[in-house]
Amino acid sequence: MEINDIRRIYFIGIGGIGMSALARYFSSKGASVSGYDKTETPLTDQLSREGIKVHYDDNIELIDKEAQMVVYTPAVPGGHKELSYYRQNNYTVLKRSDVLGAITRSSFNICVAGTHGKTTTSTMIAHILRRSGYGCNAFLGGIAVNYDSNFWSSEKNVCVVEADEYDRSFLKLSPDVAVITAMDADHLDIYGTAEAVEQAFIDFSGKLKPGGLLLTRVGLHREQDLKADRHIRYSLQNKMADAHAANIRMDHGSYEFDVLIKKWTIEKVRLNMGGMHNVENAVVAITIAHSLGIENEKIKVAVEDFKGVKRRFEYVIKNKKQIFIDDYAHHPEELKALISGAKSLFPQLKCTVIFQPHLYSRTRDFADGFAESLDMADDVILLPIYPARELPVEGVTSKLIFEKMKNYNKHLMSKEELLNNMNEKKDGLFITAGAGDVDALVLPIRNILQKTN
Repeated sequence: MEINDIRRIYFIGIGGIGMSALARYFSSKGASVSGYDKTETPLTDQLSREGIKVHYDDNIELIDKEAQMVVYTPAVPGGHKELSYYRQNNYTVLKRSDVLGAITRSSFNICVAGTHGKTTTSTMIAHILRRSGYGCNAFLGGIAVNYDSNFWSSEKNVCVVEADEYDRSFLKLSPDVAVITAMDADHLDIYGTAEAVEQAFIDFSGKLKPGGLLLTRVGLHREQDLKADRHIRYSLQNKMADAHAANIRMDHGSYEFDVLIKKWTIEKVRLNMGGMHNVENAVVAITIAHSLGIENEKIKVAVEDFKGVKRRFEYVIKNKKQIFIDDYAHHPEELKALISGAKSLFPQLKCTVIFQPHLYSRTRDFADGFAESLDMADDVILLPIYPARELPVEGVTSKLIFEKMKNYNKHLMSKEELLNNMNEKKDGLFITAGAGDVDALVLPIRNILQKTN
């Protein structure tokens, strides 16, 4: 069955960030779209407002039995009743990655991969292409603040895709332009070893179409094994890189900088989001825009207009006495970049980090790294682990990180204890971080801080 012939489609796990982008894609094509998710969220509410039917009870009486295709996320447990029904009754049942691969099979694809940085980078690229008038379809792993969406369509046969390494999903894609931002060990519950993670990224580079362009961050391990006819190495400020930033100036949470790409330069680019790692992400996005022939002034206007991605160095409060940043950081390297970036922008403010570990396996595998990154903060509050798809692991709690930390200003708290504790806070730099449901605390924390100011 051709993807374009689908008129009825059902999603199991429709509230996931990647799944919801696909649901929006089919809805934009006029298909009847419905689905299940275990929890109601602002994103599922938005899907409902867009005319997509969503329910929250694993109940075969509520499913679409006329669906021509059923899409599921690997995070759905094997015993799920709805998924079992569709399989047992010989429906066409596909993983999200298979469907995304089929959609992009005949388009020009810019695919952004990496254990961190891929969401902001892919969203920046898609925004520049849209804002400049070049045009693109976008399948993103976060909500672009400019458009309040993780998907948009265009008549231009160009797709910007966040290439997800979880479950090796990105190996279903066919990039014309591929980006690898990082190859650090992660998802060891899937891959087993750091070497297997690296090999998957090497295999991803091998998916490039003939003559395709590969962009990689300087310093990737096994860089020599990556496969590409054309290869651009980028960096924040390493002058040996093919593309890098120079003359970086900070201005209360924003940056102005130049980008040098071999013999080409674009001067006085302004980025209105925090974190030096995001300047590096902008170097990649600008390099790709330049390779597509987009004019300098259009690139500069688009970058300055970029409002970021929800939960990626997102400013919740920003004034002279109080800065409150919310971020999705859930890996030690992401935490390190987040905390160092925030402290360099606001060195005069005491930095309090509220961190919710994500997954028992990730907490166990990276406890030392989490402790080292969190030690960079002045004050740390650790919440209980968010289990997501996992069952508890004996001996693995947030205390595992806590006991490895050298910072004496550390606290283990429940969500309720945290909110009570926030009443004692006044001025400072506050950061909430994690990939679980810590974002549900953002609004109450903001309200408490605004009352105390």
